[in-house]
Amino acid sequence: MTATDPTDPALTALAQGWCALSLLHGRIEAHIERALQAKHDLSVREYSLLDVLSRQHDGDGGHLQMKQVADAVVLSQSATTRLVTRLEDRGLLERYLCPTDRRGIYTNVTEAGLHLLQEARPTNDTALREALDEAARNPELAPLVRVVESLNVTA
Repeated sequence: MTATDPTDPALTALAQGWCALSLLHGRIEAHIERALQAKHDLSVREYSLLDVLSRQHDGDGGHLQMKQVADAVVLSQSATTRLVTRLEDRGLLERYLCPTDRRGIYTNVTEAGLHLLQEARPTNDTALREALDEAARNPELAPLVRVVESLNVTA
């Protein structure tokens, strides 16, 4: 058997684990998407972008470059730019030139964006809890839910 032998039981288990993780992610994201859209006219990606950008600060390393933002919201740079443009058109974000490097462009959340984010955060958190509780009832997903719940990640 080689490392890529499709009959290798370890690879089969790995593939099944990946499918379960993908299923959990999809269910959670769909549940949160429905809640955010219904109550705040926001997509999960829009919420994530507002959340990431709201955590910036003016100190050293406080502003994120577009690539860092794209990585944080798990989108390509071009998709992130389109998303920023949509939120800017809604008055939720604003862009401005970096004062020390005229080639750099910063993106900040506006007061309206911060207000919407503050309103949407409880909806996001509640929908996440609901989705995890529902997934925990599925024997295939329950171990993954326990792992997610045990994480203590600080961004």
